Parts: sequence; C-alpha cells; structure tokens
Amino acid sequence: MAKGKKPENGVCQKNDILTLEIVDMGNEGEGVARIEGYTLFVKDAITGDVIRGKVMKARKHFGYAKLLEILKPSPCRVEPACPVARQCGGCQLQHCSYEKQLEWKEEKIANCLRRIGGQAVVTPLEAAAGNGLGDGSVSDDRKPIVMEPIMGMNQPFHYRNKAQFPVGVNGEGKLVASFYAGRTHQIVEHRDCMIQHPCNQILVDAVLEYMEACGVSAYDEAAHRGLVRHILIRVGVHTGEIMLCLVINGKSIPQERELVDKILSLDLSQIGKLRVSSICLNHNTEKTNAILGREVSVLSGRGYIEDCIGDITYRISPLSFYQVNPGQTKKLYDTALEYAGLTGNEVVWDLYCGIGTISLFLARRAKKVCGVEIVSQAVEDGIENARLNGIENVEFFAGAAEDVVPAKYHESGGTLRADVVVLDPPRKGCDEALLETVVRMEPERIVYVSCDPATLARDVKYLGENGYELRRVRGCDMFGMGYHVECVVLMSRGEK
Repeated sequence: MAKGKKPENGVCQKNDILTLEIVDMGNEGEGVARIEGYTLFVKDAITGDVIRGKVMKARKHFGYAKLLEILKPSPCRVEPACPVARQCGGCQLQHCSYEKQLEWKEEKIANCLRRIGGQAVVTPLEAAAGNGLGDGSVSDDRKPIVMEPIMGMNQPFHYRNKAQFPVGVNGEGKLVASFYAGRTHQIVEHRDCMIQHPCNQILVDAVLEYMEACGVSAYDEAAHRGLVRHILIRVGVHTGEIMLCLVINGKSIPQERELVDKILSLDLSQIGKLRVSSICLNHNTEKTNAILGREVSVLSGRGYIEDCIGDITYRISPLSFYQVNPGQTKKLYDTALEYAGLTGNEVVWDLYCGIGTISLFLARRAKKVCGVEIVSQAVEDGIENARLNGIENVEFFAGAAEDVVPAKYHESGGTLRADVVVLDPPRKGCDEALLETVVRMEPERIVYVSCDPATLARDVKYLGENGYELRRVRGCDMFGMGYHVECVVLMSRGEK
C-alpha cells in the first residue's frame, strides 16, 4: 500500500498492488477477493486463483482491481481458445473450464432466487453436499426446492446463429469490422470468433472488400457521418439459409449490384450446405447507440430466412427476436412445454412471444394460445409461422404486454382467464402492472422463461406474495463462455 494517510475504506486505495486470493465470482463472472471484509472485483480472475492485482478504483465498501499476474492458477483455469478473449467484450469466461461455468451459473440462479426472491432453493451440488439452504439467506422452515441440473451444451463453441459486427476504421484509416472491446466502442480487430458461426468471417471479408472497391464509408458514431454502421448476419442452422443485412446511415448503398454479385458468388461449401438467401439493408439514420432502425429493404432474395426448432419452421426477419443458440433453444422450449403441463384443454397466454417460437410449441398441446409481442414485424412473422406450420389455434396481439393484457382484461369486465401463462420477458423482467393482471387471470400454472436471474427473482417474489408457489427450477446455458444464463421456473397456485 502506498505510504500516507489511512484510506477511507481502511484497507486499500487506488494504485495499490496487492496479492489477492479469489474466493468467489461476481454477477458478470469477475473474480471476487476479500481483504479484512473489504471486497475487490477482478475481471478475468476466477475462484481459486491467487493473483497480483492493481487497485483501479476504491470505494468505501468495495473496489475494482486489474489482473496483473497469476501467481497460482485455479484448478478451473484453462487457456482461452481465442487470442483476444481478454480484450474483446463478447466472452467473459473463456479462461474458466466449462464444467465450472455451469456450476457457477447454477449458483447464480439459486443465489438470486434466495436473496432477491426469498425462495428456499438449492443447487444439485449443494443438495448432494447436504447443504439444505445454500448460503443461509433463507431462514424459514420450508422444504427447499432442489434445482434440476442445468442443461449444458455438447459443444460450447461456434454456436451462435446471429452476429452484429460494428464497422469502423483503424488508426491507419483501414476499414475494420469486428467486436467492441469490453465496455467501449473500440473495435478489436479479430473476426475469427470462437462462439460465432464460421461463415461470418467469409461474409464480413467480402463486405469490406466491396466497401474498399466501391469507396463506401464506415459510419463515424461521434460525428454521425459515414454510411455502413453494422453488418448483421443470421444463419438458419437447420436449413442452411443465410441472411446478410447491412445497417446503413442512409437510404441506399452505391453500386449495390456489386455487393449482391460478390456475396452470391462466395463459396461456402468448405463450411457446410449453406446459401445466402437474403441480402437486405436496414436503415438507421438516427444518432443513437441502437443497432437497428425500423425500416428494411431487400436487395436480393427474400426479406427473411427460415429455420427449424424441432419439427416447427420459423420465418425470421432482420428485426425479429430469435434465440441465438438453436441447439439449446430446443432444450429450453421442451422444458417450458413440460412445465406447462398441457393436456389439450388449456387456454394459454404467451407474453413477450416474439415470432411465436414458444407459442407454436405450446399450441400443439393446448386448446388455444394467445401471443403478445411489441415488435409488429415479429407479430407478422408469428402469424406467417402459424400458417406455415398449419397451426390454427394461435392468435397474436401487437403491443407491449404490459399494455395489451391489462386492456384485454378490462375489456372483458374482469372475466378474462387463462389456464397457463408463459412469461418470456427481456432482461428487465416484467412490469408490475402486467404481473398484477396475470394474477387476476388466475392461471393454474405460470411458466417463466428468464434471461436474467435477478429480475426473475424479483418477479417470483411478487408472484409468491400473491398466491403462487415456486415448484420447479432449471437453468439452460444458452451463452457458453459468457456470463448470461437462461432459466425456466414453474409456479402454481398455492393451497388455499
């Protein structure tokens, strides 16, 4: 520690060089060290590491340190497969064994449900070790719910079917397209991404070659000038269809035929049976960090691609939400369907339904499914997906779930009911007005598919306080090498 007055926190101050033992991992996969009760978060460190770290920020109760040297590696530490894993913001856990990643993600779900949701939940490992209430954050006498084992990936690399590459120029003025460094908008010049589909590098190289040859400029975010902002690629893993979409700050691109011919002439046979079936432009002329605009125009082929989950075919447009990991999506939706417990007689409301991915799974075993989605293009895709699959017992409503569902309830005079409600919200979770209406609809079962355990736990707490009990919990790793994790829970009405 630097000489001088004692730091405010009593332990350390900025620029101190410390030897740290990493005893835990934080919410975003960063290492956690504790000194005399003071917590330091260390990016790129994992449980079991002993490191030298430099304190970068020291607040009163916690601080942040930079990993300088690994003095003793954790038994769970592995060599990252990607040479820029530390710089790039796409992966946070490549230095951690996949087995440990899954264990940590289970703990993350359980800890949120205990600490935020007040639920008596333990992981399979905790149950096997005889630790009945995990970390002791739930102190009542309820019999704990043992989580079902997390659904891991057979191969946690090259699994993503969607990529969005920002386009810019480097220090020498050369066009580049890759991913942003963590917490910055600085592009890391590396396109051989270990979690993306292998076709992406070939397509991005072709786009940059077209831009160089035709004098097409990259977008400058600070100056709000330039044309090409992002390169969006979507792959139908089961159909082999590829969509290439350029996000542009304008209405058109120069010499568009040059781009189309170049892309359609690419040889992708070394990767698999792939074909580019859609080349589009997305028009985003706003001064914003949002990637996509609302308008799409088609340069070649169709304005969508198709892919399958199980035996259901889905139409996917540039603006549609579609899970990025198709193999794990099948496991996730099968679990949601199992938890729904459908017999063929139920009316189901699927809220935040996207293009109807879960809705169509449910419809095969339900009397009727009502899907609600805020993105109008996704609703159009959902309607078309139902038609494509010959499913007639689905109805879609366009609008925010927190607006549509309460409005429908009031229109019914308070008589609207559901046997099962499925919630699959974005990371911010559900609006309380929506949850209030769901409770009033008196479903027997609520199946909640979550991509953020913290907001899931918050919403589970609300539902628990309003008559529903947590019955089943299972994680699903949709994001290998990253810190996000999906989870499915089942809640049902408690005993009166």
